[in-house]
Amino acid sequence: MLVLAHVSDIHIDGSERNTSRAARALTYARSLRPDAIVLTGDLADHGTTEEYETVRELIAGDDVPLVLCPGNHDARGDLRKVLLEQDGDHPVNQALNLDHATIALCDSSIPGRPEGALDDDTLAWLDSVLAATPGVPAFVGMHHPPVALGIPYVDGIRLGRPEGLAEVLGRHPHAIAVLAGHAHTAAATTFAGLPLLVAPGVVSTALLPSETSAHPPVDRDLPPAIALHVLDDGRVTTHFRPVP
Repeated sequence: MLVLAHVSDIHIDGSERNTSRAARALTYARSLRPDAIVLTGDLADHGTTEEYETVRELIAGDDVPLVLCPGNHDARGDLRKVLLEQDGDHPVNQALNLDHATIALCDSSIPGRPEGALDDDTLAWLDSVLAATPGVPAFVGMHHPPVALGIPYVDGIRLGRPEGLAEVLGRHPHAIAVLAGHAHTAAATTFAGLPLLVAPGVVSTALLPSETSAHPPVDRDLPPAIALHVLDDGRVTTHFRPVP
């Protein structure tokens, strides 16, 4: 059995509130001793060096493998410099190869834009990662969900041109699930015949139109939450947990 702790949208912005909620979420995730932690974007709120320095402190010093990708609030250059000790502002794509699974996280951010897309180089990278691990169950993740989730505020800035992603996934039957963030709500649906599993928000929770008439439709008082993806006997089961 393999367990992934999925954390998303910590939005570090210099405030004690967001830093505290992110620290609680990550500490709780580590306490469960997962095989890896997956962090699907919007690590910073404004993409500043100072925000990434705080993120670096939050994710450092632990023996649980962690893999991340940017979101629309992130800045590739500063993220690379501070968190990965790399130069450049090209897409931040990362793969983590575990004993019994591969996690491939794609950069779906478009600099300066809230919506997402996977460029040709990123799709080619994903294709090569999946081709290199045939027969090993693969989780494919990114920040932006590739389908509408029923929250117009989020759906208008989801992943564009998802057909390219679907084509790559269709070539690799060992891809078993798609992971995303961005929506600030726990959600489960399907994409390209696979489970699409969206992590809850850490700094806030997005609400359905039937739950609120506020704009943006966001509740900042609900507790932070994470997702736990359990791979057992070829099947993925997801549990959503509020953070104590």
